[in-house]
Amino acid sequence: MSEVLMNREQIMEVIPHRDPFLLIDEVLEMEVGQKIKARKYIKSDDFWFKGHFPQEPVVPGVLMIEMLAQAGAVCILSKEEYKGKIAFFGSIDKAKFRKKVVPNDVLDLEVEIIKVKGPVGVGKAIATVDGKKAVTCEISFAIQ
Repeated sequence: MSEVLMNREQIMEVIPHRDPFLLIDEVLEMEVGQKIKARKYIKSDDFWFKGHFPQEPVVPGVLMIEMLAQAGAVCILSKEEYKGKIAFFGSIDKAKFRKKVVPNDVLDLEVEIIKVKGPVGVGKAIATVDGKKAVTCEISFAIQ
């Protein structure tokens, strides 16, 4: 098991997200501004399960993309020149949902920043459960 590089409190020092919308629990590895490995522990009492779906709880795909985006934001906003800024979504491209994510799963989040030009960048993202792909996508962002 990987050692925790950043816990929730340390993550909140970098990105502005707060409960109930802070959707990553820990950072395991990071090359600042380049790539990150983070984790979300999916709990049966996570807020979205009350309505999605009570009879068959599944993590909404858009929230998994948000989890990946938050991990990517921690990576890029950890750069000295971006401290105190916010990374906003620019686009989501090539999103594929490959596996249901359910309560008690551990979602591993990996984002590699593949392009940055000024305040705009693109990250290649993948979320896995037990090494199996759940979501893949490219996310672009604008830093303000």
